[in-house]
Amino acid sequence: MSASRPAAVIVLAAGEGTRMKSRTTPKVLHELCGRSMVGHVLAAARRLEPDRLIVVVGHGRDKVVEHLARVDPDALPVTQAEQNGTGHAVRIALETAGIAGGTVVVTNGDHPLLRGETLAELVRTHHEESNAVTVLSTDIPDPTGYGRIVRGPGGDVTAIVEHKDAGPDQRAIPEINVGMYVFDGLLLADALKRVTTDNASGEEYLTDVVGILREDGHRAGAYKAADWVETQGVNDRVQLAQARRQLNDRILEAHMRAGVTIVDPQSTWVDVQVTFEPDAVIEPNTQLHGGTHIAAGARVGPNCTLTGTSVGEDAVVVNAVCDSAEIGPEVSVGPFTYLRPGTRLARKAKAGAYVEMKKAVVGEGAKVPHLTYVGDADIGEGSNIGAGTIFANYDGVSKHHTDVGSHAFVGSDSVLVAPVAVGDGAYVAAGSVVVQAVTPGAMAVARGRQRNVEGWVERKRPGTPSAEAARGAQAQTGQQSE
Repeated sequence: MSASRPAAVIVLAAGEGTRMKSRTTPKVLHELCGRSMVGHVLAAARRLEPDRLIVVVGHGRDKVVEHLARVDPDALPVTQAEQNGTGHAVRIALETAGIAGGTVVVTNGDHPLLRGETLAELVRTHHEESNAVTVLSTDIPDPTGYGRIVRGPGGDVTAIVEHKDAGPDQRAIPEINVGMYVFDGLLLADALKRVTTDNASGEEYLTDVVGILREDGHRAGAYKAADWVETQGVNDRVQLAQARRQLNDRILEAHMRAGVTIVDPQSTWVDVQVTFEPDAVIEPNTQLHGGTHIAAGARVGPNCTLTGTSVGEDAVVVNAVCDSAEIGPEVSVGPFTYLRPGTRLARKAKAGAYVEMKKAVVGEGAKVPHLTYVGDADIGEGSNIGAGTIFANYDGVSKHHTDVGSHAFVGSDSVLVAPVAVGDGAYVAAGSVVVQAVTPGAMAVARGRQRNVEGWVERKRPGTPSAEAARGAQAQTGQQSE
């Protein structure tokens, strides 16, 4: 193990979070930008490459443990059955995991804005200064309510003074304790044994360890984070929304500096898992979620929501909702289009206005221009599906598949009743209900013969505007024939 690589990172995530006022969701599982709060903290902690990543759980622990198993299966959950303070949480984490030495980092599960780079600098400072403990600090515009960092002439930390206990000079100090630390593991374990509950809350405070180590003659230091915003925790829904806005701004800025055009950052929301290639363009009021990828030259928006969807080079997606779809190069999607899971559009295909697709594979250059539902189907290259066509894939019990060959033409207002196939180069006449295979090159006509009942309106709807209009037209026709 390298000198800078921690033996353990301990994430404190046992708090109840009553100010979130949630009946169902533990505090650290509230989401922002595609991850839970604790998920963001775990991602930052993983940047340190610790030997062990330990998460102390308590309130809602079953849900938190289940979540950890999905997002970071190697993280070790440790239960703090009784909330006896931060010192108690760290002590049971060390004892459960069997951590007896090395560098130990302690962070909080409700600080989703914290960067991995900041934690790395905290650890680097700890080793460079040969500290027994190094505190993460920052200068904050309004430090009211926070513990102040009091430094000695050499820059070491001589005390952490809580706001209520601080004098006027100490309250004037802008540098505050963020509540995250790096410890020498052996010294931490020894000091935790001497932490008392002799305080108003009757809890074991981790901050007391700093004083104990100082009294033992060890050096305490602090690394000051340059950006105070990233050190802020989330305690209620207002702060959650603020953190979401700040994190989204950070994500968008990184992508814009990498060559992505985001026309209106204020109305664009992008999850941390989303990836782009340079020269992608994102129009206003667009949300990109999950593992969405936008290729070079693609244009998405306005008014799009894409989840787990790939968009190929130079494709255009406008006013669309796409979930787990594959949109190929130079494809046109929208407006008002819904692409559901399993949809794959090949190069230069089109899914136009008011089109819905589910498990639909559309070949190169094939077009589904408007007002159509395509479910459980393959459409070959160069084919055209007319307006109002329905792929009737569900019989009330099971889903069935439809195959449309290459360069086929399906006329408007047709119904293809699955399972059925339309062969290569075949045509389906407008208004047909197709229940049997159409052989390659054939024309399917599946509709009743039209008959006109002359004089029906005047007999059945006398005195109506329709009857008057018909009478006038008949008179005009009679005059023209004379």
